[in-house]
Amino acid sequence: MGIPIEHDVALGRFSATVHGHLCVCDYRLRDGVMFMTHTEVAPELEGQGIAAALVRAALAHAREQGLKVRPLCSYVQAYVRRHPEVQSLLG
Repeated sequence: MGIPIEHDVALGRFSATVHGHLCVCDYRLRDGVMFMTHTEVAPELEGQGIAAALVRAALAHAREQGLKVRPLCSYVQAYVRRHPEVQSLLG
């Protein structure tokens, strides 16, 4: 799904607006670690790959910036389990 994702560094958020709904993947950055705290997609948009796209963008950013990742959000934890190629980011 090619949704436009925005990164708001000040808010610590990757977001996309889909059919008028704000979808988010929030994080906190501390000591070179991206603590991924919350992912939310409106119930009527679930199952369309939006959360996965947001998490993928956040993990790509972490990799580009040389950050480690700590998935505190249950969705991100499940995503990392399903995608072994990103497990090297864990720290």
